[in-house]
Amino acid sequence: MSERIRVVVAKPGLDGHDRGAKVVARALRDAGMEVIYTGLHQTPEQIVQTTIQEDADCVGVSVLSGAHMTLFARIMKLLDEQDARDIVVFGGGIIPEDDIPELEKLGVAKVFTPGATTTAIIEWVRSNVATSV
Repeated sequence: MSERIRVVVAKPGLDGHDRGAKVVARALRDAGMEVIYTGLHQTPEQIVQTTIQEDADCVGVSVLSGAHMTLFARIMKLLDEQDARDIVVFGGGIIPEDDIPELEKLGVAKVFTPGATTTAIIEWVRSNVATSV
């Protein structure tokens, strides 16, 4: 029997638009994953703390504010400091294609841009996130 994938869906910063994050969280849940949604206005520190406390296998970060480079860099640094880089980080939102290679260099495993389907996100998570046993 395999363990269910545990996913934290996080909404950092001051951006109050969370419809997409909620749609993704619901789709992952409906696909059989355990989903913890952090709610709006989370700091990178809160996101990393929740992800570790919930023993999550991955964290999906939704950024629409334009602060993605700063927010992802901080999340990755905090995961490093907590020796938790085994947690897969993926994200989505309004992120320019030109910024994706830099985010990947930081350690972000995947960035979904507008138009990504929930099916594609579910399949990617299933294929790229190992459950902790």
